[in-house]
Amino acid sequence: MSTTSTNTSAKSGFLSLAALQKAVAFAVLLALLAFFSIFAENFAAWNNMVNIMQATSINGVLAVACTFVIVSGGIDLAVGTMMTLTAVTAGLILTNLGLPLFYGIAGAMAAGAVMGGTSGAIIAKLKVPPFIATLGMMQIARGLALVFSEAKPIYFNDTPSFQLISAQSSITSLIPGLDIPNGVFVMFGVALIAAYVLNRTIFGRYIFALGSNEEAARLSGLKVDFWKITTYATSGMICGIAGLLIASRLNSAQPALGLGYELDAIAAVVIGGTSLAGGRGTILGTIIGAFIMSVLTNGLRVMGVLEEWKIVVTGIIIIVAVLVDLMLRKRM
Repeated sequence: MSTTSTNTSAKSGFLSLAALQKAVAFAVLLALLAFFSIFAENFAAWNNMVNIMQATSINGVLAVACTFVIVSGGIDLAVGTMMTLTAVTAGLILTNLGLPLFYGIAGAMAAGAVMGGTSGAIIAKLKVPPFIATLGMMQIARGLALVFSEAKPIYFNDTPSFQLISAQSSITSLIPGLDIPNGVFVMFGVALIAAYVLNRTIFGRYIFALGSNEEAARLSGLKVDFWKITTYATSGMICGIAGLLIASRLNSAQPALGLGYELDAIAAVVIGGTSLAGGRGTILGTIIGAFIMSVLTNGLRVMGVLEEWKIVVTGIIIIVAVLVDLMLRKRM
């Protein structure tokens, strides 16, 4: 068999596996919606659906950021605290400095890119394992958020337009009664751009190459260190968008938030079919995974299940999703 036909077969196998995992994830999402609609009172109410969409918009954007890194064969435990630091950065620019909204948005995304790029440089240049490097960055971002904000929330009362990023719906004026939060449209916009980058650009191909076989990519002439740093910086910039969403939703930058968000984001990525081994993943699967996490969390809360058990369920879901991924790959 020729090399070309072998590569084609492998590619078609990966595509089939990805399609199967997305189909399974979507079926799970529909099953959860049906289950909670039947057994959880008021779960299907429109106001509750809006809450689910709001929560998904934040976790979905964070999960998209994680997808870039995980597809490249890495991991980023700092996405939650980087989100917090970028929200604080926006607060300092808009509230303390009194600059226009554009500068707050640009500052948040730039802060995320710098933090992510720093993690990437530590991993690529100093050869520190991604788990350790991003664990350290998680603590650094958390500490800087508290230092810069003086451990106090920063409110956006003097920047009312900031709330338009997430909470208020622009589509309501066109379709009365369809009060879909703007944050949801931001999430889908980020997802569409990310999907295009991963699937249609040289950068995306390099990310998949890093995750599939880093040494082979290096031997083929790919500047592995540069693209690894760029991947983490891109992930950090997307975390900046998540920071803007959560700050807009709360109308404040809360420096104590952030820890724990990385678990939900990584869970969404894995549930959506992205392999923790790298080299395979889709943005659509990630968004489906984010909706599964939000529906599950909200449904358990509506049913009166304690928050502590939600964390337990999240951990179980990650383990089950990884096991399913391993079994499906063995069958393909």
